This record gives sequence, structure tokens and C-alpha cells, in this order.
Amino acid sequence: MMLREITASDLAAWLADAGAEQPVLLDVREDWEVQLASIPGSLHIPMNLIPLRMSELPDDQTIVTVCHHGVRSYQVGLYLANAGFEQVLSLRGGVEAWACDVDLAMAHY
Repeated sequence: MMLREITASDLAAWLADAGAEQPVLLDVREDWEVQLASIPGSLHIPMNLIPLRMSELPDDQTIVTVCHHGVRSYQVGLYLANAGFEQVLSLRGGVEAWACDVDLAMAHY
């Protein structure tokens, strides 16, 4: 199974479109990573807690999974898709890509 990915620039344009149904940004990084840098409005559930907290996620909204470089978010996205979530995307390149392409003031780590 392949998971669709979205670029930081495309996600930024989507979030800026007031007329578009907004996605849930699911940040799956560890607490210390979120403290360093995060995309405003993200829902933070560390990767290891996803199986326990999946019920907190809406099944009628697109979910965009987010991590540092896009590896963990892709894995979580596949997990959610296999669990029955139909609208899941992974942020290609993670918050690092966001910091490079969208929010140049965001911390790199």
C-alpha cells in the first residue's frame, strides 16, 4: 500500500485557503521535538501512543501526519490507513521541509 504525500508548500496553500475544508495536522513526534518547532494548530500525539489514542482522530476529515523528516509520519499514515482512515496524507520532508520552504523563522534541529 502506498500513502499519498503532500509538500510543505502545498500544505501551506491549503491551510491559507479559508474556503477549503481544513485538515487535521497530526504531529507524531516526541514532546521535546514539538517544544523546539511545530506547525501552529497541530494535534500532538506521539507515534508510540497512536494505537491507544486513535479514537481522538476524526474519521470525516483529512489527516496530515507530520514528523521531523517525513519517515515516522509516513509510517503512522500507513497505520491509520490500514486501520480504516480513508483520508490520510503524510507531510513530505516533515517540519524540516516546512522550516525550509514555508516558515523560515522556524527552528531547525
